[in-house]
Amino acid sequence: MVLIAKNAVKLRPPERELVYAKREIELAPIVTDDPDLYSPLFRNVSVFKRSYELMEKLLKGSYTTTEHDELCKNTIKALCNADASEGIFIRGKDVSLPETTIRTPRRPLREVGGKPVSQRSILAFFAGNMHGRVRPMLLQYWGSGNDEDMKIYGPLPNRVSRKMSYTQHMKSSKFCICPMGYEVNSPRIVEAIYYECVPVIIADNFVLPFDEVLDWSAFSVVIAEKDIPHLKDILSAISLKQYISMQANIKRLQKHFLWHAKPIKYDIFHMILHSIWFNRLNQIYLS
Repeated sequence: MVLIAKNAVKLRPPERELVYAKREIELAPIVTDDPDLYSPLFRNVSVFKRSYELMEKLLKGSYTTTEHDELCKNTIKALCNADASEGIFIRGKDVSLPETTIRTPRRPLREVGGKPVSQRSILAFFAGNMHGRVRPMLLQYWGSGNDEDMKIYGPLPNRVSRKMSYTQHMKSSKFCICPMGYEVNSPRIVEAIYYECVPVIIADNFVLPFDEVLDWSAFSVVIAEKDIPHLKDILSAISLKQYISMQANIKRLQKHFLWHAKPIKYDIFHMILHSIWFNRLNQIYLS
């Protein structure tokens, strides 16, 4: 749906508020120092902060399908499988959801955290079922077990898990490999963030969660599927200084991917709401 500002007099109050919000975001004041937001993680922290403030102020009960007939016709899809190649997910309109697995729902923060950089002895780790086109290729090139730096498995063998659990492997690895399975997304991406392990995402055409505001290059590595044979070379080429910066950014970023029994500002619940809000505003064009 396209809303033109010069026709704002014909719009209903909620629609006029959206036009107002769009203008306010375009005029967002420059944010130079915010203790809650680390600017290098964002594409434009000033735009995000102003947009989030307006969302808190304006996104209330009137923004429903009963108040907006056109929403039934122009729905924003919120998908975990944000695959831009299938023609279903539309970048800039639809929302890419982070896929999460909460092992202890009553204590969602129980396992958060990991070892310091100096104690992360494994270069790269992956263990999981062999489905989809990417994982068998990953195992083919790196699953021989002959390279101590590359701990790449199918399902984690008992002989391995008896010594170190899946979670401990992630907490002890520099990079956590997050290959697509049947679909482009994987809960390993958020798990890696929880365990302060830099995620290595291998899923062509995957639109990453919160990509409209977060700069994923500051805290993750995205590798093309065709480059799997060069995986170790790519990771080894990342300097210690660069890695330390990325891993520190993971710690700063964690709060945007954490669930809480009662949602708090800037957590994953509110980041998802903001993605829907922000992409809704993207459909408004001002004259």
